[in-house]
Amino acid sequence: AATVFSILRSRKLGLKNNSAPLLEVESGSNDPMSYMLTAVMLSLFSGSISAGGMVWKIFSQIVFGAAGGLIIATCAVFIMNRISFRNNGFDLLLFISIALVSYALPDLVGGNGYLSAYIVGIVLGNTEFPERKPLVSFFDAITSLMQIVIFFLLGMLAIPASLLHSLLPALIIFVFLTMIARPMAVCSVLAPFRKYPFRQLELISFVGLRGAASIGFAITILTSGVELQNDIFSIVFCIVLVSIALQGSLIPSVAKATGMTDTGEDVMTTFSDFSENAEMSF
Repeated sequence: AATVFSILRSRKLGLKNNSAPLLEVESGSNDPMSYMLTAVMLSLFSGSISAGGMVWKIFSQIVFGAAGGLIIATCAVFIMNRISFRNNGFDLLLFISIALVSYALPDLVGGNGYLSAYIVGIVLGNTEFPERKPLVSFFDAITSLMQIVIFFLLGMLAIPASLLHSLLPALIIFVFLTMIARPMAVCSVLAPFRKYPFRQLELISFVGLRGAASIGFAITILTSGVELQNDIFSIVFCIVLVSIALQGSLIPSVAKATGMTDTGEDVMTTFSDFSENAEMSF
């Protein structure tokens, strides 16, 4: 999601038919689902879960995660509108606490912590409360810092020789994901609504970038103790690098080729709409 946001914002790529908000929701909600599928598959590989247990795990991940996110977001909005701190630094601490709780509590009862945190972020990001502007700047800085940290750590874990050895299977998987799996998934979900033209489905199908979260889930598999015949970390790492370098750089060209660019559409209002009834620039 961070990669998609960064490309659209840096290129100021306005898209037709509300494509940017759609991509924002889609790319952000992928990670919670990927985490859930990773947890389920690890349980299957280890033989520690039955068919009924697998169904319950998927149910609890989605339901407890979504319900937990909505409940925590509602409580957070209630608190933010009724507490006024004399020191501006305390509202930052409160928000960090909310972020931690939004993941930890649902995860504690078997819910999807990523899904919960994502929902809380969506709700709070679309809610009016005092001191929004300093919070936006603060979390933009935190986001940049976390991206630097995670890629630094991933670089320490990657072995160039293993990456070269895994490049061919990674390219095969990348082509399958980009040309077959992603278009099939997008068309099967959006085509029945009939409000999305084929050229928009083409663009959305192409903007399916793989990012650092995928590598993080690969690390989860490695540390789980499940024996694998292939170096999944290096394969996923290569897929991510190719995806960001190739797909990421081609997004503006594909958007123009499909006729989905809109110069009158301001993509910044999708990701940074914090004007608060006054002109602002970031």
